Amino acid sequence: MDIMGILQHVDHTLLKQEATWDEIKVICDDAISYSTASVCIPPCYVERAKEYVGSRMKICTVIGFPNGNMTTEAKIFETKDALAKGADEIDMVINIGALRAGDYAYVLHEIRELKKVCGDHILKVIIETCLLTKEEKIKMCEIVTNSGADYIKTSTGFSKAGATFDDIALFAKYVGPDVRIKAAGGISSLEDAERFLELGADRLGTSRIIKLVKEM
Repeated sequence: MDIMGILQHVDHTLLKQEATWDEIKVICDDAISYSTASVCIPPCYVERAKEYVGSRMKICTVIGFPNGNMTTEAKIFETKDALAKGADEIDMVINIGALRAGDYAYVLHEIRELKKVCGDHILKVIIETCLLTKEEKIKMCEIVTNSGADYIKTSTGFSKAGATFDDIALFAKYVGPDVRIKAAGGISSLEDAERFLELGADRLGTSRIIKLVKEM
């Protein structure tokens, strides 16, 4: 796969707590220049970024980020607010504690509620794979498939580890045919990016790929 083929699958990401508007503006410019799938930014910058990019680039933002243990009502409010301000895509974090406790109905209900709010907007479900057992990852493939969400996503990038090849292969084996896969967290080379796509990922959440392309 050529470089431009990889870039069209990238959600060009900046979610650091210290991110400034000037830095967000730069990644918006880069995303447009390199024709990425979207730019993924903190909710507080969504409205300003949408005004800045207009229809030139899709705006993705994060909900319940990074821990996921807010109430469902809080996540619903965040999602409605982000969409009202111009977000095109939503990446939500599940309640990991509820999953680990076996409260699968809670996890499924929450994702379904956010998908209702999103409607035709893309919803990606972050399950934070580094905190889960293999069995829990497989269960989340089932839950996301049954929820109506558009993507299952590996990681926030703010926990102990990010995406792995094994997790993407696992997702590809167990998710339903209508669920796409996003690898995120620690993608640091074009070779790794290409490998994730070969294994079944459709999106790559990364801040590094464009930096590498610029250096080339």
